[in-house]
Amino acid sequence: MLKGFWKLTWVETKVFIREPMGVIATLGFPVLIFVVLGRMLGTGQVGAVSSQEPPFNVPVLAALVIAVNAVISLVAIISIYREGGILKRLRATPLSPVTILGSQVVIKLAFTVISLALLVLAGRQFLPGAMDVNLVSFTLALVLGTLSILSLGFLIASVVPTARFAQPITAAFLYPMIALSGLFFPLDQLPPTMWALTQVLPTTHAVSLMLGVWEGSGWGAHWGNALALLAILGACTALSPRVFRWE
Repeated sequence: MLKGFWKLTWVETKVFIREPMGVIATLGFPVLIFVVLGRMLGTGQVGAVSSQEPPFNVPVLAALVIAVNAVISLVAIISIYREGGILKRLRATPLSPVTILGSQVVIKLAFTVISLALLVLAGRQFLPGAMDVNLVSFTLALVLGTLSILSLGFLIASVVPTARFAQPITAAFLYPMIALSGLFFPLDQLPPTMWALTQVLPTTHAVSLMLGVWEGSGWGAHWGNALALLAILGACTALSPRVFRWE
């Protein structure tokens, strides 16, 4: 099983790299957002978090974009494979839906770490001092957040019928989640029902955890967010194979 998993992962990595535009969008777009917004706001405000203002943080926004790009790519690839009959052919092999989706997750996580490394390099080159943070802790927070958001992508990818519907359906889920992540305005300003909704979204807890690491409060002060991300990851991962469509 592991041999098939790693072989599939290697093949999928080569397929992904052969699409230059996908690689550029995955690796370059978050860096572009980071550098452009950082220049516009000034290095003194790039990572600013104030209790009197919305907790807008450019590096955290860029990190969130990295995670969202991974989900969009996952849903697009699985839907293309389903529409092209590739999943139907894979069904005749011993590979399970978990193996197929898992190989994609490993690839997305690898490129997530690469994207963050490019973000750090860009920050040191163009925005000195903008990435003064515990990088190990921040990377772990980003990886956990990406995994949790990807798990929601599992569900979307498992049922999206064709590639034509992949992007609009994914956008319909993800863009409101980004808006309600707590990055652009304090969530306590929302009505109680809407606030309760934000607490079941992985983006909310991912942003809260990354902001906590950035502020220096660390994982100990945000263990609830980490547990919520793990709970979402477990629930979505358990449900995905049950609703996975091969064709």
